[in-house]
Amino acid sequence: MVLLDGKALSLKIKNELKLKVLELKEKSIEPCLAVILVGDDEASKIYVQNKIKACEFCGIKSLSYHLKKDITQNELLALINTLNYDDSIHGILIQLPLPSHINKDIILENIASSKDVDGFHPINVGYLNLGLESGFLPCTPLGVIKLLKAYDINLAGLDTVVIGASNIVGRPMASMLLNAGASVSICHIKTKDLNFYTKKADLIVVAAGCAHLLKADMVKEGVIVIDVGINYIDNKIVGDVDFENVSKKSSYITPVPGGIGPMTIAMLLENTVKSAKNRL
Repeated sequence: MVLLDGKALSLKIKNELKLKVLELKEKSIEPCLAVILVGDDEASKIYVQNKIKACEFCGIKSLSYHLKKDITQNELLALINTLNYDDSIHGILIQLPLPSHINKDIILENIASSKDVDGFHPINVGYLNLGLESGFLPCTPLGVIKLLKAYDINLAGLDTVVIGASNIVGRPMASMLLNAGASVSICHIKTKDLNFYTKKADLIVVAAGCAHLLKADMVKEGVIVIDVGINYIDNKIVGDVDFENVSKKSSYITPVPGGIGPMTIAMLLENTVKSAKNRL
């Protein structure tokens, strides 16, 4: 069993980005990411802090907007509009989830697609589904693909299963696997017999938000397992995979933490630098 070390790869990517940022600054372009946090969700605060620290590490300028949870949707849209027209800003990130009175889809659609470094704007989703690299790809699934490539795992022809059908991970993950030549099944909460799909899979990506969902009797020997889940049990972070037992049957597997989480942030920075380079 080989542990897919996202922490080590993300550090390598960030060090490479440092050099690219320096090159851009020599051409009078300073990559800049604007991060918007609405409300006081503790987990979201931690995620934002981690993103800001990562920006500092790479020399990327970050602007942080911490807004009250009772801000109106129109007020948030006005801020986004201001950031859209600010040429010094290359990426705009809305930390999810948003308060229930704000329509997430309307907010994400109003971020300029050229600054949508999260890859959620319908235009960027369209590029992904057409197999084009013109736009920005969602950070978590992009991190998965980069990690698999770093370990020379050829996806072409593999039978793959994605557990979870969110617009943030599951659906774009399936599209990226399909674009890489894999055969893809998407499973979700209404799937009748999850085992039927997982037992035949060469590669399983689990992004369901359910601790220890994937168990050893659900996978075949030699399976590749990517665990995107982050769950808190007894003040410990655990994934969607029963790591202790599934790892014994896996050829490759990601740990939680230290697997896909660091890769997600690295891809956010990579997209921000890509956006800045587009100004050249």
